[in-house]
Amino acid sequence: QVQLVESGGGLVQPGGSLRLSCAASARLFSIYVMGWYRQAPGKQRELVASISASSGTNYADSVKDRFTISRDNAKKTVYLQMNSLKPEDTAVYYCNAAGNLNYWGQGTQVTVSS
Repeated sequence: QVQLVESGGGLVQPGGSLRLSCAASARLFSIYVMGWYRQAPGKQRELVASISASSGTNYADSVKDRFTISRDNAKKTVYLQMNSLKPEDTAVYYCNAAGNLNYWGQGTQVTVSS
């Protein structure tokens, strides 16, 4: 069983920045593909960014060059640095750990509004 706890969400003005963190309880955290997903009201959950065990990264086109995903295996934590935020980035952001099974955090709200 893997538990994921997200933090760092909040209200930010357009153009601002936030950093999300996801702390994992996984004993073998380093082997998991870690991802950030988001779900806006009335929309399907979508992949924002993912990072492999070897730190290869993948981004949705809508966030490329604005968001950066990283991981610290010693701290069992994955981060999402979000810059140049736009109102359309408003969503609940979920952390995901993918291995033999998929695990999800509870989500953290990000609201981009003036």
